[in-house]
Parts: sequence; structure tokens; C-alpha cells
Amino acid sequence: MGEVRTYENFPASMVAVSVLVTVSIYALGAMILSGLGPIAAAAYLIYCAYFEVRVMKHSCVNCCYYGKVCGLGRGKISAYLFPQGDPGIFGCMNFTWTALIPDMLIMLLPLFGGIILLVRSFAWMVAAGMALLVALSLGGNAFVRGRIACKYCKQRELGCPAEKFFGGAQAP
Repeated sequence: MGEVRTYENFPASMVAVSVLVTVSIYALGAMILSGLGPIAAAAYLIYCAYFEVRVMKHSCVNCCYYGKVCGLGRGKISAYLFPQGDPGIFGCMNFTWTALIPDMLIMLLPLFGGIILLVRSFAWMVAAGMALLVALSLGGNAFVRGRIACKYCKQRELGCPAEKFFGGAQAP
């Protein structure tokens, strides 16, 4: 079996799939929460934006894809927003279950809101939206990371805290 190659800059088609999954998750979450009112949907989208900025500010600036096209579409954007950090510390960063909480809230907040809506008055559209949100959040993200982003990531080979945390299992 040959060595898996890495990308210096990811192909646009791979980044497009990754970004489409992420944006779809955010849009579904906002649509579900809009049933609680526009303020709930807006607050959720503000949280999603905060999450993205936080990742770019604290992780992307130290990644070898800083200023480049990474598999998740954040490398170039982070270079426009923040000064470069220290690439040497990226692999040394500690990744824990508590570090996953902000990421998990992207899915959990709309699910909790959806449960409230379903208890008030059951609607198949809300239930279907919640099911699709779970499928995209779990299956879509697993596909993006396992088949696109992490599989061909140069930073994974240099040292990635998430890769170490999740056991380094790569999709065949």
C-alpha cells in the first residue's frame, strides 16, 4: 500500500464539500431555533461565528496551513484576521473532552430547542430537521474529517492534538 499523500493547499472541491457541510449544519440549527423566535436563531448564528473565530484565533494561527488552503477552509481566512502564531506549539497543544464542548454545542443547542418545540407542538419538519442535523453533525463531519481533511493533512503528520486524542484512526 502506497504512502498517503498530503496537500500543501487542498483542492477547491474538497474545501467546498467541507464548507458546505459546516454551513448546512449552521443553517439547519438556525432554522430549528427560528421556531423559538428570530432572537434564538440570531443568537445561535452569532455563537457559530464566535466558534469559528475562536478556532482560527487559537488553533489555525499555529497550524502549518496558516495562510494556505486547508481542508476545512480556515487557513487563508485566519491569516487575514490574525497574526501567525508558533507552528511548533500546534502539535503540543492538549485536546480534551472539555475542549469539545463548544463544538458539540453547535449540534446540542438546536437539538434542545427542537425538543422544546416538539413538546409544545409536534411538527414533522422540526423532527426531520433535528434528524438531518444529527446526521450531518455526526456523519457529515466524520466523512469530512475521515475522507477529506484529516486524511490528506500535512499537520496530521507533523503533530495534531485532535488526531492524538481520537486515536489517529484514519479512514481507508
